[in-house]
Amino acid sequence: MFYWVVKVVLRPLFQLCFRPVVTGAHHIPRRGGALLASNHLSMCDSLFLPVMTRRRVSFLAKSEYFTGRGVRGRLKAAFVRGTGLIPLDRDDADAAAAALATGARAVKAGMLLGVYPEGTRSPDGRLYRGKTGVARMAMSTGVPVLPVAMSGTERVQPIGRVLPRLARVGVRIGPPLYPPPPAADPDVRRRQARDFTDRLMAAIAQLSGQPRVDLDAAEHKAQLAALRRADRAG
Repeated sequence: MFYWVVKVVLRPLFQLCFRPVVTGAHHIPRRGGALLASNHLSMCDSLFLPVMTRRRVSFLAKSEYFTGRGVRGRLKAAFVRGTGLIPLDRDDADAAAAALATGARAVKAGMLLGVYPEGTRSPDGRLYRGKTGVARMAMSTGVPVLPVAMSGTERVQPIGRVLPRLARVGVRIGPPLYPPPPAADPDVRRRQARDFTDRLMAAIAQLSGQPRVDLDAAEHKAQLAALRRADRAG
């Protein structure tokens, strides 16, 4: 219930302040599980995507958000539960496997799950290489993957900024991509996942108009941070 209260309150506010343009919403299935695979430009992507779509959209979130102590912690836990976040135990021996299993359970249960194939926000607006977790979830469950392109959210909330700015936001949703049946051979399955991920990232790039780079976003950000530390030390 709280999810829909938040959605009803935020939707007209977002429409007034950010004048979002949503295209391709008809591609979202009326029922049943699916993955919404989006580029990732800003923290507020996870608000605009569910608020501006008719069906409930969930995201994975670290389990610490659900176990806060004190008044502030309990309020935060109530908010993340109410807004559709799904707890993920990042202390698991294999956090990546835990994320895949949790996501697979969600879409098998008929949920819409929002995912960011790049794994983290783009540091410079380019579209980085997709990780294969989305493809593996889709292949193991058979659900469709809808490419999504967010635009303008990097102006609403640039990296490092807490309070939003007023800027127009776009949400473009492409036709679904259907995963191949997983092969029995593990090596073939890995190639299938990589090929499907590359198709997905090409579809997102076509929707967003972003230039693509064959780099891992998290690794590139770590390299940039190391260079900045070296410059300061020098």
